[in-house]
Amino acid sequence: MKTIRRILVANRGEIALRVMRTCKRLGIETVAVHSEADADARFVREADLAVCIGPAPSAESYLRIDAVLEAARRTGADAIHPGYGFLSENAAFARACAEAGVVFIGPTPEAIEAMGLKREAKLLAEKAGVPVVPGYDGADQSPEVIAAKVREIGFPVLLKASAGGGGKGMKLVTSEDGLLDAIASARREAEGAFGDGTLIVEKYVTSPRHVEIQIVGDAHGNVVHLNERECSIQRRHQKIIEEAPSPALDPELRAKMGEAAVKIGKAIGYRNAGTVEFILGPDRSFYFLEVNTRLQVEHPVTECITGLDLVELQIRIAEGHALPFSQADVRLDGAAIEVRIYAEDPAAGFLPQSGKLVDWHLPELEGVRVDGGVQSGDEVSIHYDPMLAKIIAHGGDRLEAVRRMRNALRRLSAQGIATNRDLLLEILDHEAFLAGRLDTHFIERELGTDLSRSPSAESVHLAAIAATLRASEERVAANTVVPRGVPKGFRNNPHSPAWCEYELGEDVVRVEYRFDPRTRRYDVAVGEARYEVELLSIQGHDVSFRAGGVRRTARVVASGEHHYVLVEGASLRLVERPRFPDRSVEVVAGGCLAPMPGKVVEVRVAEGETVAAGQVLAIMEAMKMEHRVTAKEAGVVKEVRVSAGQQVDADAVLFVVEPAE
Repeated sequence: MKTIRRILVANRGEIALRVMRTCKRLGIETVAVHSEADADARFVREADLAVCIGPAPSAESYLRIDAVLEAARRTGADAIHPGYGFLSENAAFARACAEAGVVFIGPTPEAIEAMGLKREAKLLAEKAGVPVVPGYDGADQSPEVIAAKVREIGFPVLLKASAGGGGKGMKLVTSEDGLLDAIASARREAEGAFGDGTLIVEKYVTSPRHVEIQIVGDAHGNVVHLNERECSIQRRHQKIIEEAPSPALDPELRAKMGEAAVKIGKAIGYRNAGTVEFILGPDRSFYFLEVNTRLQVEHPVTECITGLDLVELQIRIAEGHALPFSQADVRLDGAAIEVRIYAEDPAAGFLPQSGKLVDWHLPELEGVRVDGGVQSGDEVSIHYDPMLAKIIAHGGDRLEAVRRMRNALRRLSAQGIATNRDLLLEILDHEAFLAGRLDTHFIERELGTDLSRSPSAESVHLAAIAATLRASEERVAANTVVPRGVPKGFRNNPHSPAWCEYELGEDVVRVEYRFDPRTRRYDVAVGEARYEVELLSIQGHDVSFRAGGVRRTARVVASGEHHYVLVEGASLRLVERPRFPDRSVEVVAGGCLAPMPGKVVEVRVAEGETVAAGQVLAIMEAMKMEHRVTAKEAGVVKEVRVSAGQQVDADAVLFVVEPAE
């Protein structure tokens, strides 16, 4: 037995804060390690001690085993919690911790190695009597052999990184077209994320559900499961909504899948928290997928339905304690759902976003928990995963949990950069989701490939009114030269209304208004619509007003000419147009721009080359994912302004393509 007194959290963001929360409750001191880019991050400020371990790139900071262990030595940490991602499933790190005399809060190096490579894990599952998906996991990794095996197995197939998960290096291939490109891209992503480009091929199960079983094991030979999680709502093979229990499982199937997970855990002598992932077919057959030898992003839904603190369990197991319960003691209380809030633009192919998070606000709500790592004013970096936070709702049943989640998302103000908030709301409102008809194709099948959505006209009008009211009141308050006795809103030309214009995407919203000092009300016109508006109060960012006979409250946060408004669940960004536009801004005709800050991995065209519309000009890497820069229309490449390996800013001109005549 060992009593842990100080834990170094070898991670960042929301998971670092999540681990620290339990440590503080248990009276354990915490140490944060951070990159130079995270020096002012919230998780750094909330730790008892903090050590900078390198520059922003993960390979030079969070992935440096020597730097992490040196920070543990300098701060006297006697244990390390790796969170998830980074070094959490690195057997060499777990072994190095043991050699340094530091407790690794996770499984043994041998268990990590046994499950760390998908092909070896698959063989072990087969030996344990657990069904597996047909595929190829051979040693010959040449593109030609992999392509031949794909053809032999038959389309569709999944290419997957053998050394890791999280959707990195995963490609769905449905036909011969693009097969070799997919193999090359999957290998690059796998090498970039895990330092190992080994791929495996798996037959793709049609209409699959992704169901996983949480297991915990101790050093005394006990392994139990903590029920399942449904993780079928995904984009880019990464989960965005998870729930427990799964609407697809009944007690009989739950017991079978739980038993299979425990078999695998016992086969490798699993210790600490881990997750056994399965693919569940429409016929209720299930296949082993992989084991994640770490805490999962979605662990809070399991905590909600079992009443357990998984981080506390991890710490107790690492200290040598036996599990304080048996399989029969594990409860299933109600239902829980988790959504991941990402800095990304679903309408642009889930393109990751970076920049300043102008406003981050969610009031405390019954049955709602937030595991977040950001706050208003934070900079979202290009160097790390774009997840901002997780919101978890717990209820007596699935319907209550969904209602609470929907209410939380409608009240969430995440402004300044694009997020997936509106997409999550659309999914939660969808009839198929409410009925539990889920699979990993849900988004494409039910919502389509075009995820661009326009706000309702009423939402636009209310947002424009709220922004205008706040700006008008602030201008009046700031005007200290108006003579005493002159009424608020006085204008020397009362017959001409005051006005302002906002850009909303490609649209222009014009607001005209007059203030009547006798009634203290505004006569407002937004486009062709007219409203009698009464300003009730402004408290902080909340603007309360009555429009059309209905009292409403909007949250309005201004940053320069940008007005971010949350009103009745709709989130909008209005850009106030200057009355005298700047004519000096250059627009490059035919310019192909960088969609986000990032690194150019490959340039595929040269000057003078003829290109087709949609042809890939370059491949960029940002936030651990690859993105393609394509030609908007057919033409001739007039200029190539970048080279492979170059770091570029968002909207930088990468190529100039002269349209074909």
